[in-house]
Amino acid sequence: MKKILLLALAIGLCLAFTSLSFYPIDGYEQTGIKRLLRLELIKNGELKETTPLPEGAKKSWSDIQLNLSARASDSVGSFFQVDETFQKEINGLFRGLDKSYSLTVLDISDTAHIRYAKRNEKAGYQPGSVGKLAVLIALFTQLEKIYPDSWESRTDLLKHKNVKAGVWGLTDEHTIPIYNIDKKTQIKRQVVASDVFSLYEWADHMLSVSNNGAASIVWREALLMAAFGQEYPELTDEKALEYFKTTPKKELTDLANDVVNLPLRELGISHNEWRLGSFFTRGANTYVGDKGGSIGTPVGMMKFLVQLEQGKVVDAESSLEMKRLMYMTDRRIRYAQSPTLKEAAVYFKSGSLYKCDRSNGQVCGKYMGNIQNFMNSVIIVEQPDNCTYMVVLMTNVLGKNSASDHMYLATAIDKIVRK
Repeated sequence: MKKILLLALAIGLCLAFTSLSFYPIDGYEQTGIKRLLRLELIKNGELKETTPLPEGAKKSWSDIQLNLSARASDSVGSFFQVDETFQKEINGLFRGLDKSYSLTVLDISDTAHIRYAKRNEKAGYQPGSVGKLAVLIALFTQLEKIYPDSWESRTDLLKHKNVKAGVWGLTDEHTIPIYNIDKKTQIKRQVVASDVFSLYEWADHMLSVSNNGAASIVWREALLMAAFGQEYPELTDEKALEYFKTTPKKELTDLANDVVNLPLRELGISHNEWRLGSFFTRGANTYVGDKGGSIGTPVGMMKFLVQLEQGKVVDAESSLEMKRLMYMTDRRIRYAQSPTLKEAAVYFKSGSLYKCDRSNGQVCGKYMGNIQNFMNSVIIVEQPDNCTYMVVLMTNVLGKNSASDHMYLATAIDKIVRK
């Protein structure tokens, strides 16, 4: 009996929990995101799919919870006390590598004994598509201002407010999934100006397939919410277009900049830790200019993840909904593609930006920039044994597709956290 008790204590937080329902399949009813209905038909055998969902992608909508809600009153800084043993182990992963690798790691498996490690955590990088998380925060910030006392009204607006892409959705090479409910068919193509989707679906396109046009559209709608306030729910595309045509560009640029950046400052994330300075598509520049440049740091983005898990990004309901949207990634890439995470639930955003100079015959290609080659991963990992941790990894390794590095580090970090 004593051996059994000791074994139970050794396992500690690693008690398996298996859900019988599937996520994101059961999210259609709540959100109206049509691609989720397609997944439900695949699961029921009504449609065939050659690429099955990884086991970790099958959590139920109701299974997703905030891991640090019991510590919601703690300051964000209190989570960043380095655990020396943990730090030493993380340091060992980077022997022989230069300072282009920066990260923060927070093991929250045992919320009473959190472990933190870092490497060049204040180094600034072009955030790329990871910056879309700031747009997500902006959206939920403005929803709370319109409906401060009704979460149901906020989600109802997300589900039923349909908006047209316009020039804001142009141009982006990333495709979006378009599912026809009646015909039970799906195609993938680039956003066109005439596309109309709900706010929920645009947000899903922004995160699940990282569509740049969708990100600019969601940012545009957050800007319109700030400009029109209580009038926004009834705002038409025609009136919105008139607003953009008649408002000075500088005024629009300043408001757009405030909409995405002030919520970060309210979270204690400084100007040099995380900011957005430009939209994600050229079409948006028809009306809104660039301001201040964009930057991201491992420590700034980890501040966001901590407060998301605490339920402090806008409020608890918003934090949970944002976490759910981060779970609905169309496919796992880079860090999240590590085989060791197959059984894990991952809440993930990746971003990259590269620049080439081929003037001297130098080898350079996609994700292999020789001038700059940013690749960033922001992730919450929940293994089925309840070992839970968060990682922000940012790299600028010239001339190399760093996806393999991210996958290697994902495997190695998981091994350290779980041993």
